[in-house]
Amino acid sequence: MRILVAEDDVRLLKSLIHILQINNFSADGVSNGVDALEYAGSGEYDALVLDIMMPGLDGIEVLKKLRRKGITTPALFLTARTEVSQRVEGLDAGADDYLAKPFSTEELLARVRAMLRRRDSFVPDLIQFHSVTLNRSTYELFSEGGTVALSGKEFQVLEVLMVNPRSIISTEQLMVKVWGWNTGVDTSVVWVHVSNLRKKLAALNAPVRIRFVRGAGYILEEEA
Repeated sequence: MRILVAEDDVRLLKSLIHILQINNFSADGVSNGVDALEYAGSGEYDALVLDIMMPGLDGIEVLKKLRRKGITTPALFLTARTEVSQRVEGLDAGADDYLAKPFSTEELLARVRAMLRRRDSFVPDLIQFHSVTLNRSTYELFSEGGTVALSGKEFQVLEVLMVNPRSIISTEQLMVKVWGWNTGVDTSVVWVHVSNLRKKLAALNAPVRIRFVRGAGYILEEEA
């Protein structure tokens, strides 16, 4: 799952990105409303975490513009404002939830998970393709051959492939989805994680494979 965080307090922004990343989310960060609108407008994100008070455009105006463009990405507002009228304004702008500052890490993660479950009505904890199942809560992969644990990035790569089975996903798409727009990571890291996933699928005797299509990308499909 890829999340955009927009927060003008640079220290808090870094903390939020760190919290999300160590909990196996992919996160990008911006510090003003103009960048938030541009990034979120790409449609590449699964969720938005928006501060209300930002330079350029405030969070409420950003979300109003996104909703007018037909972008339905779920959004959580971070706000120091506690007045009921401000909370109502945010929700009326199209937000799914709000969280008043200061907040605990546990509550932030719980609200993000709840928001993601509501995306497209419901996001199941279990994703299944053929007889292979990925558990979004425990980051485990299981099949008839048993269960294996995945690292954070392995989980995120396989999640993208399992949500789009039998579809070719380019290396660039995986880089953006898992590592973000501004990553300095070499694209070879995708091959490394795919290689590790292939080994784990083989250890489970799973009847699926991740096939590389030259010049195109990777595809999750049934074994021939």
